Formats: sequence, C-alpha cells, structure tokens
Amino acid sequence: MALKRPHAISFSKKNTVRPFEDATSLEFWAHKNDASMFVLGQSTKKRPNGLTIVRMFDGKLLDMCELGVDRFVSMYEFKTSKPQAGHKPMLHFASELFDTHPRFIQLKSLLMDLFNGEVIESIYLGGLEYVLSITVAPFPDMLASASDTQADGPLPTVHIRGYTVKLLASGQRVPRVELVPMGPSFDLSLRRHKPADAELWKVAMRRPKLKKQEVEKGLGKKRKNLEVDDMGDLRGRVHVAKQDLGKLQTRKMKGLKGGLGEERSESDGEGRPSKRNKTL
Repeated sequence: MALKRPHAISFSKKNTVRPFEDATSLEFWAHKNDASMFVLGQSTKKRPNGLTIVRMFDGKLLDMCELGVDRFVSMYEFKTSKPQAGHKPMLHFASELFDTHPRFIQLKSLLMDLFNGEVIESIYLGGLEYVLSITVAPFPDMLASASDTQADGPLPTVHIRGYTVKLLASGQRVPRVELVPMGPSFDLSLRRHKPADAELWKVAMRRPKLKKQEVEKGLGKKRKNLEVDDMGDLRGRVHVAKQDLGKLQTRKMKGLKGGLGEERSESDGEGRPSKRNKTL
C-alpha cells in the first residue's frame, strides 16, 4: 500500500471474497471504484498467508494469480530513506523465466500493470528514486522450456526486493549509482492462477488503428484544435465567442412580475394605508 500511495485505496473491512469461485463481488467493486486491479490478502488453514493479484477489463475479471507469502519484511523495518509518494519504481526482472515460462510471464505482466502508474513522455534522472528487483530462485534448465501443459509443476520461489537509488558524484557526466535496501522484502511461491479468456484477452490487447507515432504526437501532422488521446480517440476543441447574457431570452413567470406580494409602507394623507397597485 505504501508503494502505491496515493493511487490506491485500502479496504480494511473483512469481507468473504473467493475470487477463484465467484468474482461477482470484485466486479461490483471494480464498477463502484473505477478500479482495474485488486490485491487481496487472505489466509486460510489450507492456504495460509495468501496474496492474490486480480486484473480487470471493462468491469469483468480478466486474469489473476495467487501467491503464497513465505517471508515478508516491512519497509518500516529498514531504517533508511524512503521515496516520495506518487513516484514510479523501476522494475528489474532478473530471470529468463519471465520471458519463457507461462506462469512467470503472467506474473511479470501483472506486476508491470500494478506498478506502471501514469504514462509519462520523458524521464527526469532525479525522479528515479527506487527500484523493485524481482528474481527467481535457482531452477532446472528444463523449466525454462516448459509449455503451457507443463506449467503446473513445482515452481521456484520469487524474490522481490526494494532499493533506494542513490546518485553520487563520479567525476563524469553520468553519476555513480548505489542501491540502498529500503524494503519491502518478499519471498513468494506461486499457487493457483486463472489465465485470461482468449477472446477477452484479444479485446483487451486491441490497439487503435492509428500508428504509434501518431498516437504519441497527436496526429502526426499537427492539426489545429485536434488531438488523439491514449486510446486513439480523436478529440476536438471548439472556441465560442463571448456571449451577451443581457440579451438572453429567459422564461417569463407570472410570480416574478413586479408589484405582486408587495405592501407599500407609505400612507395616504388621511393616515390610512394606500391600496395595493394591481397588476393586470
């Protein structure tokens, strides 16, 4: 939660949620909070210390992966400096399994979506404050070439470590970089998972028909008051001249006409109050 602040909401109320059996409650919360990802912490006798990463698309469950927390060290147990809230981390995946094994490919995709945050156009060197290093324990060579049907066997442990980036003078233009442990520290084991439906995944991965360069720069050739957003939708801006609201025609209401409901405080010459003026 501390790494995602302020772009995350923490639900502290204990609810009975079983995402692998019924995802209705998650889809409800996704619609209500406009959330595309969930991280659920659950602990049962059969599966203690469980952590489930759930990804949504269009308010529907896309895929998810359950992890077992074998070891955890909080950020606050490291007496070192912490990054500012809202900064994006650099992600380092140090294993070939993240490119070859189906289970680890899914985990890499989920972690990248979880920590990706807002898409930025340029990078400021001083804003790179921390790194999340994701490594895998030693594994046999045959595991790297496992297919989808062989992906459910015993899998190695995943290690996640957090480091603060410290830039030091090097006498050159490029500074010398040192990594200082800051937490959190996880040792995770892969448990159950639910892959994405092929048709829903195809829709979720659909890209706009515009070229990437046109999406990034607007429309390629600059057109006045027209731009293309990240989803490839064309948006325009319309400029309207200044309006004179004094000439604006409004609805005439009888109750707003002058004279009705008003009593004059002035009296006539004989000391009697004057009659009300009738408005026809």
